[in-house]
Amino acid sequence: MRNKISITLAMLMLAGTLGAQTTEVASTGPGLTTILIGVNAVLLLLAVFLLLTLSNAVQRLRAGESGKVHLSWWDKFAALKTEKTEEELRLDEDFDGIYELDNPTPPWFNFIFYTTIIVGILYLLNYHVLKTGLLQEAEYTEEVEIGKAKTAAYLAKAGNLIDENNVTLLAEKADVEAGSKMYQEKCAVCHVNDGGGSVGPNLTDAYWIHGGDVKSIFKTIKYGVPAKGMISWQNTFNGKQMQQLASFVKTLQGTTPAKPKDPQGDLYNEGGAVVPAADSAAAKVTALN
Repeated sequence: MRNKISITLAMLMLAGTLGAQTTEVASTGPGLTTILIGVNAVLLLLAVFLLLTLSNAVQRLRAGESGKVHLSWWDKFAALKTEKTEEELRLDEDFDGIYELDNPTPPWFNFIFYTTIIVGILYLLNYHVLKTGLLQEAEYTEEVEIGKAKTAAYLAKAGNLIDENNVTLLAEKADVEAGSKMYQEKCAVCHVNDGGGSVGPNLTDAYWIHGGDVKSIFKTIKYGVPAKGMISWQNTFNGKQMQQLASFVKTLQGTTPAKPKDPQGDLYNEGGAVVPAADSAAAKVTALN
């Protein structure tokens, strides 16, 4: 009996764990996987009970109680028989002492058989008639949509929904300071700490190779300029971080670096007008004079 109780509790805990895991996945009622796991758990418990009952009955019969055994309802359900009952069911035919019993279908088998019929009817009603449950394809589609929504929420939280099309200039001190920290760690090696330029161009003047507005700077940071040796930073920084970095770069304009590199690219006006390279060179000469 102790073995029965221990194994039963273990099986129930296993079935409960499997059911809980499936419930986390399904969002609208019990899914097909949950039902199948539940049915399998019940059948597994039944099989364990039958094996234990058979083992106990065999032990009793071997103990010499075969003629006096009173079978319980569970023993009858498991289709166990005493030797006296077997004598009544023995057929006349035998072969080398091996004889056959005229056994009816055992109750436990009928129970499983009728249970599968009931489960089949419930499945039909649930998924095809009432349609209160989702079939595998619909459940998969729903989970994909849920996954996309969770991904979008995560990206929004992480700032990855910010791109070169919707980025705006940040003016908050915390954002500028965060951008400054990233600049010192990743960008200063090519543009120098004060933005005067070295391998990379001067970031303090009004001349820009790839555009001087925040969207153009963001795009340059995100995709890089492989032909010029600047790597793409989109796998290192998320959208929010690149926005902070671009905003900090904008604060460098108009500052005075220690050793400014000669201007490169086109003259950019904050209003949006860009002076072509030839005109910007003339403007540079005029400014120097």
